[in-house]
Amino acid sequence: MKKIIVTKQTEVPFNKNWKHCIGTGRLGLALQKEYIDHLKVIQESISFDYIRGHGLLHDDIGIYRELTLEDGTKRPFYNFTYIDRIFDTFLELGIRPFIEFGFMPKLLASDNQTIFAWQGNVTPPNDYDKWYDLIQAIVSHFIDRYGLEEVLKWPFEVWNEPNLTNFWKDADKKEYFKLYKITAIAVKDVHPELQVGGPAICGGSDEWITDFLAFCKNESAPVDFVSRHAYSTAKPHKVTPEYYYQELFDNNFMLEEFKTVRAMIKASPFPDLPFHITEYNTSYSPINPVHDTTLNAAYLARILSEAGDYVDSFSYWTFSDVFEEADVPKSQFHGGFGLIALNGIPKPTFHLFSFFNQLGDEMLYRDENILITRKIDGSIALVAWNLVMEKGDHFTSQLQLELPPCFQQVFIKHQSISEEYANPWKVWKQMGRPRFPSKKQVETLKNVANPHIHTERKECKDKLTLNFTLSKNEVRLIEISPIHEETQTYIDLDDSLIPSYSKEWS
Repeated sequence: MKKIIVTKQTEVPFNKNWKHCIGTGRLGLALQKEYIDHLKVIQESISFDYIRGHGLLHDDIGIYRELTLEDGTKRPFYNFTYIDRIFDTFLELGIRPFIEFGFMPKLLASDNQTIFAWQGNVTPPNDYDKWYDLIQAIVSHFIDRYGLEEVLKWPFEVWNEPNLTNFWKDADKKEYFKLYKITAIAVKDVHPELQVGGPAICGGSDEWITDFLAFCKNESAPVDFVSRHAYSTAKPHKVTPEYYYQELFDNNFMLEEFKTVRAMIKASPFPDLPFHITEYNTSYSPINPVHDTTLNAAYLARILSEAGDYVDSFSYWTFSDVFEEADVPKSQFHGGFGLIALNGIPKPTFHLFSFFNQLGDEMLYRDENILITRKIDGSIALVAWNLVMEKGDHFTSQLQLELPPCFQQVFIKHQSISEEYANPWKVWKQMGRPRFPSKKQVETLKNVANPHIHTERKECKDKLTLNFTLSKNEVRLIEISPIHEETQTYIDLDDSLIPSYSKEWS
């Protein structure tokens, strides 16, 4: 049994950088009802500050068009019909856009190389003057519609993972730096206080960070933040037409990456720049079954607990399985990135984020398996997890907590997700893995997706002792709050007169 004694009345803050931003599939998906339904649930339960996704300039949103004039010449036309509809909805739900400029509009593309089933073009512009004008027009329109004060709060990120040949033609670093500088200048020419940054690379090419910041210094290219992505799976050991199987690195791997890049920024010409992880998850594949499991939640608990020490924000990829990079999803559970599965079914990782949203702002204790906090009203909230990456069932973790006294009588609420509870993926398998479940099956999956709850009452004198056992990949939220006793206000109250009365009811 692991024993934890919390004695000090600390004043160490627990920052909420984990909820600064959330990822989404391409922005055009926001025109679908189920997408918006999922986002409403996310904002009601967790409430992220920003949302980031691909495809701002993709042709399904249709911002960049060209009109053919009577003399046969063509003139750019900027159409904001759909993006206004999308951003209006985001803002109504209390979430701001974290802008990613990409991918290339077909009419501005220099080649026909694309990525994803929805064919995002990943080539440089065929005319950088038209690209500059496009960026200026977009940013100016946002200010006209939403006001300068609002848009000054929106970060503008240039492109997505240009260090990969499938996201940027030939992974041409020199060409990306050219794109970045022209884009950043276009943004700043609209208003100098707007935030612009990059290079939005994935892991494995961190020399891009050093080269990017040196380029910005040498070329006087504006830069207000550094962005990077992080995933913690090895190369696939098996790929099928529908699934992608990978081994996970230790979750400390991701934290060490964050430390390393933060140190690189500190050693750069811009040592104090904010550092944003604009995508992270376990696997980088949208068809990896790990995303649907309780393992995914238990694995990421430590990331939510500690990553805010090293990065200014880290954006989970993504909030919903309404997502089409590998084509329209082919089944209810298909390994999608989302916190919420199709048909509005919360996954275990959704509850991980919801649990963290119940934590206080003052950190009393933290290690690699538990985070204990205190809220402003003096109540205590903690999250504990038992990550097990080995195969098998018998991997429990026993904990004993000794907490400083908070209230004389306390009500304790436990909420748990585990292999047994809040695991709709398991129940879906028991159903025979229906690709397109019936409404009755969907109702069952929603019912079993809720965390397991149990409660207790304790006296708290010189200390409060809690003993509990975590099962394999269980994540548990425990909330400890004061009891305001009102039993004495009832006249002639006698529970023992109830048939089948048990003292355990008290």
